Amino acid sequence: MVDHRGFLKHQRQLPKRRPIPERLGDWREVYEDFPAAELRLQASRCMDCGVPFCNNGCPLGNLIPDWNDLTHNGHWHDALERLHATNNFPEFTGRLCPAPCETACVLGINEPPVTIKNIEVEIINRGWENNQVVPVLPTKQTNKTVAIVGSGPAGLAAAQQLTRAGHTVTVYERADRAGGLLRYGIPEFKMEKRHLDRRLEQMVAEGTRFVCDTAIGIDVHAEELRSQHDAIVLACGATQARDLPIPGRDLEGIHQAMEYLPIANRVQQGDITSASISAEAKHVIIVGGGDTGADCLGTALRQGAKTITQFEIMPRPPDQRPSTNPWPTWPNIYRVSSAHEEGGQREYAISTVAFSGDRGQVCGLDAVRVEQKMRDGNMTFEPLRDSQQRFKADLVLLAMGFTGAEPQPLLDQFGVELDPRGNVARNNSWATNVDGVFVCGDMGRGQSLIVWAIAEGRSAAASVDQWIMGETMLADPITPTAVPLR
Repeated sequence: MVDHRGFLKHQRQLPKRRPIPERLGDWREVYEDFPAAELRLQASRCMDCGVPFCNNGCPLGNLIPDWNDLTHNGHWHDALERLHATNNFPEFTGRLCPAPCETACVLGINEPPVTIKNIEVEIINRGWENNQVVPVLPTKQTNKTVAIVGSGPAGLAAAQQLTRAGHTVTVYERADRAGGLLRYGIPEFKMEKRHLDRRLEQMVAEGTRFVCDTAIGIDVHAEELRSQHDAIVLACGATQARDLPIPGRDLEGIHQAMEYLPIANRVQQGDITSASISAEAKHVIIVGGGDTGADCLGTALRQGAKTITQFEIMPRPPDQRPSTNPWPTWPNIYRVSSAHEEGGQREYAISTVAFSGDRGQVCGLDAVRVEQKMRDGNMTFEPLRDSQQRFKADLVLLAMGFTGAEPQPLLDQFGVELDPRGNVARNNSWATNVDGVFVCGDMGRGQSLIVWAIAEGRSAAASVDQWIMGETMLADPITPTAVPLR
């Protein structure tokens, strides 16, 4: 590092968010541009600590101190090369990842950590702007074929790695466009789809083939797919949404988040002119306090909701790390996303017990305040006496996470086994119980982060290449000693 005292000279600075009235009037990303000179100062805050816990905090093992140093010195292209060495899609993680690397930053022990995520996204933004992100063509062709089922971040990472290894790779997607939840789950204001589209264009130029509007198990039988390919990678995600089976659940106006968000995205992509499920002029309740709930919040605000309340069954987190949650673990602290900043009300330690309706349409819900307790080693939420409260609601959005792989014909046709949590079971080489069929991402891991999906896709690709060819040179970020190199 050129400046060993940068962290003493410069405070942590992030890009400013656009004014709230402005961003609520459109669907563009919320952040303003960040000056290159200021970014280089932020990169200088990296301490060259000797033991970079940030590398270990990142599931991809990103070479963070390396590209911080290169950014600080203005070597943008070299920084881009270091970034791409471990991460196929830094424009996705730089926008959507919660940055466990930053919470593991050594500076973060007693100071605000390095702005790793912002540096990452600015490096890749400059790479695209300067036409430095180009197709990476394989140096040989193996004449082996691989089918990837699912085009979310795990499937895309596996596909790009295997294509670059020289295999003929086809990605099958049941939706009309590739991208999975990146396409239809992430709102435009968090990641404009042009970032996804240009990365897909790069992959097509490299040789990856995409077949959309094709549901494996319905449009194509699993055995037919196996007969046509040397290996199969299942990367369909954990799309089985957690439901809320309480009185009144069958009323109109109660929807899963993933019924609601894709429609809003289709409006922005020009597929439809108006949303069939809209928050316009409605009292909205969002059940679930996580990222998906925040996505629903930002979407409902832009649609013109009258009121929005977001429920979270857990108590409000503390503002600072508690002593029981020390560095470098992920801190469970109170956070304010851009959507929360824009409006709406957050209710903590609250549980919905019933929906009420009028002529078949939801018009409200009953909730109680709860206290979190441990009973026989299990967490429970016990209702507080006389705490029941009725909330008005014309639209209820369920954003309580996902419980595992969605039941679908391809699971039965492939004959893959499930683990006790409802995910597709796999061994340390990402292989299922079916010969030549592998699984990666949320479908095998359960609901998780985009950075874990990309890491698993890269690791699964290395295992597939090893299984097909007997050896591999593909990077394996999760189990680097499991795959021998040439």
